[in-house]
Amino acid sequence: MFDWFHSKKHSDQKSEKKPLRRFVGPDVILDELGKRVPRYLDEVDQGKLIYPACKRTLSDVDGDVFSVWDHTRLEAIRYVMMVPGHEFELLSGPARQIEMMNAYLFQRPHGETVVDFTGNATADFAIAILAGLNWLTHCAQLSSVHPAKQSGTIRNFRKVVALAHRWWLTDGAAERCEELLASGKEPPLMLYLIWSDYTRLSKQIAAAAIFGSSINRSAKLVALPADLIPRFEAAQEPADLLNT
Repeated sequence: MFDWFHSKKHSDQKSEKKPLRRFVGPDVILDELGKRVPRYLDEVDQGKLIYPACKRTLSDVDGDVFSVWDHTRLEAIRYVMMVPGHEFELLSGPARQIEMMNAYLFQRPHGETVVDFTGNATADFAIAILAGLNWLTHCAQLSSVHPAKQSGTIRNFRKVVALAHRWWLTDGAAERCEELLASGKEPPLMLYLIWSDYTRLSKQIAAAAIFGSSINRSAKLVALPADLIPRFEAAQEPADLLNT
């Protein structure tokens, strides 16, 4: 993520219940989330799944580590998808990144996961992003993620946004953004920043919820596939755990 300042010139995903694989363009992410988030919340409302996902055990429906990771991330991103007006260009459009990042950096941190939207799109996205981070902090506490791994969540994300903000203020940022997208790499679009951090935090929650405080000890107690632990530790996305 932090190689954004180095410009390099050079010469399908199925939706349904499968999470996105990398590399995925911002429009594809938003399209998939527009389908998957309401589908997931409908299943929760119908009582088909234990909610939040971090409360599941291996014996529950979708109680595997892949599903808990994937669904925890959906639970966090739902707030962003709820923002009225769906002006997602603020999250994915190069021309609006400085505007969006200014709004986020201006937003005062809060501890709420119940959103109260204002009608101003940039402010509402900032509120929603913080709500998602707070939800992940809540889930981390429920699943007993080690405090050292969950501390400073909002502060650390703010640092990432501040760094990305500097990148967008440099000359030629929009052109470099297009170069990175064309080469299958992620420029510091706000959507990617959110998705990356939510993915990382959701992985910690899934590990604590399903494997417990010690992955190695849990592997001895539960009949898990022999390669699951190293695959999980190496995975960057829930989809990396799918058999292909």
